[in-house]
Amino acid sequence: MASKLTSRQSEILSLIEHAISETGFPPTRAEIAQTLGFKSANAAEDHLRALEKKGYISLTPGASRGIRLLQADLEESSDGSVQNTVQKATQKAVQKTRQIASALTLPVIGRVAAGAPILATENVARELAVDPALFDKAPDYILQVRGESMKDIGILDGDLLAVTKTAEARSGQIVVARIDDDVTVKRLVRESNRVVLEAENPDFEPIVVTDANRFAIEGIAVGLIRTGSLH
Repeated sequence: MASKLTSRQSEILSLIEHAISETGFPPTRAEIAQTLGFKSANAAEDHLRALEKKGYISLTPGASRGIRLLQADLEESSDGSVQNTVQKATQKAVQKTRQIASALTLPVIGRVAAGAPILATENVARELAVDPALFDKAPDYILQVRGESMKDIGILDGDLLAVTKTAEARSGQIVVARIDDDVTVKRLVRESNRVVLEAENPDFEPIVVTDANRFAIEGIAVGLIRTGSLH
């Protein structure tokens, strides 16, 4: 059983769970520091390491968003309050597992042919059975990731991204977007007068969508399957 938390650690744990539920991915150290008023990201790092030591999260070295919630039994924090948001998320996952016994069989989308609908037969490389309880929202298809543009949040070349099909997405969400003849995975940023597709790798420039582009949201990311786990 995980150790008790300080009130500050409880705040950070709730912030992580909220970010994951809203965008599908955890916050960066800088975002935690800004939200909670820390002077530097190092203060957030210290609290994250304490949470990891107590068994609430695991940290991925070298990834700015490399924070994973551990589905452990949660205790009350030191001030006597229960971490309701995280506990409810854990209970919800357990309920899903009990309610859905059969796995989903989803198409795995490889390279997308120029101009072809993403679920067109020629884009489907194979099918994969997955446990729907792994995801907060039921995915419609699996997209095989190409390239390293999202590596800083742990989305690596060859990984399988679970995607829910939708034409709408909120700013900050990880999306599958079509821009002209290309399909790409990026973070959607909606600004006052433009839309930007941002990479999670400083080696890649953001893509600014202009009126000249044919642009559409194809879906939002709801989970990730590391290909190494399938062997």
